[in-house]
Amino acid sequence: MSYFPENDPSLTTTSLLNTSSILITNANLLTMEGVTIEQGWIHIVDGKIVGLGDTTEWETYKSQLSNISNTRIIDAQNRLVSPGLIDPHTHIGIDEEGIGWEGADYNETSEAVTPHLRALDGINPYDEGFVDAARTGVTTVQVLPGSANVIGGLMCCLKVLPGSTVEQMVVLHPSGLKMALGENPKKYHGVASGRAPLTRMGIAGIIREQLVQAQHYIAQQQSIEVEQSRPSPPRNLRMEALGLALEKKIPVRFHAHRADDIATALRLGHEFDLDITIEHTTDGIKIAKELASSGRYCSVGPTLSSRSKVELRNLSWETYPALYQAGVPISITTDHPVLPIQYLPTSAKMAIQAGLPLDAAWEALTIQAARHLHLADSTGSLKVGKDADIVIWNTHPLTDSGEVALTMAGGQITFEQSEPQL
Repeated sequence: MSYFPENDPSLTTTSLLNTSSILITNANLLTMEGVTIEQGWIHIVDGKIVGLGDTTEWETYKSQLSNISNTRIIDAQNRLVSPGLIDPHTHIGIDEEGIGWEGADYNETSEAVTPHLRALDGINPYDEGFVDAARTGVTTVQVLPGSANVIGGLMCCLKVLPGSTVEQMVVLHPSGLKMALGENPKKYHGVASGRAPLTRMGIAGIIREQLVQAQHYIAQQQSIEVEQSRPSPPRNLRMEALGLALEKKIPVRFHAHRADDIATALRLGHEFDLDITIEHTTDGIKIAKELASSGRYCSVGPTLSSRSKVELRNLSWETYPALYQAGVPISITTDHPVLPIQYLPTSAKMAIQAGLPLDAAWEALTIQAARHLHLADSTGSLKVGKDADIVIWNTHPLTDSGEVALTMAGGQITFEQSEPQL
């Protein structure tokens, strides 16, 4: 029943990969696979990692290669090499910085329920934010509709490939359905227009109503398919989008800051048997045990920002170590451009200063974020068979003031320092 073109590879996999062969040598590989390899190497062909190891494994690997004469060799000069960073919750390209209403394409506030809208259709791939992301070592982002609507629409995951088209960047579409709890839907609809929702009760009621309607739509479609004699009714794109969530083909990603809103998200997820994630999780420290027992993935942030509304009054870096210690799987988000994406490593450093272990911070920036997005099979760690999403750092970015020397996304070099030359 999906209306998304499943047979179009440009909407399911990275469609623009560098076909050259690249070999990175003399690298301290932070694999995020349980091991750090000193004096390691990593080989990339056609945008994929095809080999990696330490110096003792190199001669054996080299003997199996038929030809590396066309391979670009990059000497990492004993620097740290990590997986590309992942920001699981952004509005990059759909809420452009410094433009105003002309570049604000992330909130369709003409109505409160818009599940059929697609972030994919609002993204400007030439937004300067993608350049900033590449310079920061970010190789994958999820782009979501905004949180003004109760049900905002469908989101997608992109490789950060500045200068490319959206079709060339997309790696997963749709990657989830956006729903928002709390102040934002009340503000943009109840306060601004006097229409529903005016209350948190109204928000939850609208979500239930829409999901029940979608359940009936799915049942009707299935009965028609069984009977094969009744004509199909007109397609309903809103119900089809909700149906993807009800059938667990995509997760529902709940914007929720306050603890009671987080509890409502968990309640709705249980009631309708949804695959859900919690986005922002500002008050997560109050409900850490419940989040841990639920097993739900949580993105946390943006914390390097002001308490600009009531539901942010408990904004704190302590949330990160508290959730981690409770056993909640967390990732870190900038919510770009709320916090510009170049401050993603800075956010991790602040969380570390508040007590988040260094290893946990790296996980939150890489493999946990990949799991949050259902992309851990293709990115988030350095492993044979995964996409070549790789960053070379001049010094350690989380314990020192390290900066990016080179960023590679899907095998393409998206940023490279001119000095020192790599």
